[in-house]
Amino acid sequence: MKNFIGAWKLVSVEDRQADGTLTYPYGPDPVGLLVYDASGYMSVMIMRRDRAAFSTDDWQRVPAEEIKSAVGDVTAFFGPYEVDEENRTIVHHVIGHVLPNSVGKKLRRSFEFSGDRLILKPSETREVIWERLELADHTAVVSPDRNKCQESQA
Repeated sequence: MKNFIGAWKLVSVEDRQADGTLTYPYGPDPVGLLVYDASGYMSVMIMRRDRAAFSTDDWQRVPAEEIKSAVGDVTAFFGPYEVDEENRTIVHHVIGHVLPNSVGKKLRRSFEFSGDRLILKPSETREVIWERLELADHTAVVSPDRNKCQESQA
């Protein structure tokens, strides 16, 4: 379990097709953060970096199709986790998920470590590649020139 503890930035999400080609369900440059803590809890968020902005800043007036599109390009969940070192698997017990029907599920992934990278395999065709973040590396997840933060009244 100790190898998992810490924060990880997303490198890529890759699906290998039957003909061997790779596709990228969250685009070629996704953004995400995965955190495992020492008490046995985890949290993850993955999204397309190039998601379209809503047509209005007024949340109550955003068209349903825009919300559907935005949520379709995101996955996020949290809960306790357990590691089976012998079988090289990790199980995420989902307490909360952006998709309500996923709450209560046990999401099993095979894993491998390669240097400072963690590769999670939710299926035989998908790999989610993470890179360990160094302490206080605030620029590593979102580069300064992209997705700049703005103050909000929300």
